[in-house]
Amino acid sequence: MNTETASERIPVTVLTGFLGSGKTTLLNRILTENHGKRIAVIENEFGEVGVDNELIVNAEEEIFEMNNGCICCTVRGDLIRILGNLMKRRDRFDHIMIETTGLADPAPVAQTFFVDDEMRDRMALDGIVTLVDTKHIWQHIDDSDEAKEQVAFADVILLNKIDLVPPGEVDKLEARIREMNPAAKIYRTQDASIGMDKILGLGGFNLDRALQVDPMFLEPEYPFEWGGVYQMTAGRHEFVMQDGPDPEMSLVVIPVASADYQGLEGAQLGAVLSFSGEKKSVRPGETIETGYDLHVLTLEGAGEKRFPIAVPADGAYALFTEHHPEEFAAALHGSGALEAAVSKAYKPDHEHDEEVSSVGLSVPGDLNERKLNAWLRDLLMNKGPDIFRMKGVLSIAGETRRFVFQGVHMLFDGRPDREWGAEPRHNSFIFIGRNLDRAALTEGFMRCLVR
Repeated sequence: MNTETASERIPVTVLTGFLGSGKTTLLNRILTENHGKRIAVIENEFGEVGVDNELIVNAEEEIFEMNNGCICCTVRGDLIRILGNLMKRRDRFDHIMIETTGLADPAPVAQTFFVDDEMRDRMALDGIVTLVDTKHIWQHIDDSDEAKEQVAFADVILLNKIDLVPPGEVDKLEARIREMNPAAKIYRTQDASIGMDKILGLGGFNLDRALQVDPMFLEPEYPFEWGGVYQMTAGRHEFVMQDGPDPEMSLVVIPVASADYQGLEGAQLGAVLSFSGEKKSVRPGETIETGYDLHVLTLEGAGEKRFPIAVPADGAYALFTEHHPEEFAAALHGSGALEAAVSKAYKPDHEHDEEVSSVGLSVPGDLNERKLNAWLRDLLMNKGPDIFRMKGVLSIAGETRRFVFQGVHMLFDGRPDREWGAEPRHNSFIFIGRNLDRAALTEGFMRCLVR
């Protein structure tokens, strides 16, 4: 892990998007409009920009200075060489934007700022901005790896050309894209018209911005919607349900140390692993056992269904259910109706078949830096090609400052941020990629906590 502060590094934005999404239009705006920003634009092929010759103030080699304070470069050679030449004019700009080709995976460009030591010391990946052709993206989003990856890598997504499709279609597309990348900020645009403050100055990973997108962003997605802890005596209890919106209800009943939130939170990881394991089908009247077995209650026929629970000993038990019990007017009964001592509604994971998905987690406490480094090293070595983006805020034991990190594939960059101060120390991260194993990621991360 890099423990240097992120001081005076030039922020870099990577601009990507499928063919015809409007990247050239956006670049024309940057290079010609009087937005007051000093931006160096590295264009994949300068001839596509279509800037009139009279706008060029002083052409030299592959670098062109524009009369609105911007600079434009061509990428006919090596990117690192171009960046090196550009940095000789460091006093002429405050931000760099790099455009990729329409069929490109943005990862190699983003990785430049993690791999090359000089680039990493002088520049910082500020964000990845993806333009989406709202009218034509449906032709590619299901069968094009590049289109999926451009969405998955993004910090900001512009749904462009919204004037060409009905509003309902835009809503549908935004919902689909948010499933693939819940952390990205999404804007709807026409003719790629967007304020520079919306796509620049993102800071790599901005927790406040992520919370604006999704107030429950720090809440990890779970395979269950509800959990509660009950104090129960040994003997027979019943889980009673009415008809609901689903013909099945999965649940697990786990013994815990105490009937409070500490007991509930202590059982969450075990519940996640249970919901990822084998299922045991249970019909009305058949017994639910306590432990880590996942029971799938089959709700056959109309009316009330009763499922006995065999409680082996007096104590506290955490009940985790696939759906919220209220949806089925469900209740736990002993000698009478039992109330949960504590309960919590969880953010459910998305039920879709997308191979591109996200896994997020937020837990209190401090991390053992040695264990964390070992886990990340093993994870990125074995799963790095499937991890498109990762970002987060971590609490390292013994450190007074927050540790902010982000990564692209197998490359990782992390630096101390501001002091924790009075803010509760916690760890929040999100992985976005292909075929992610939620249970394995959660379990591996939890092992890094200081016990």
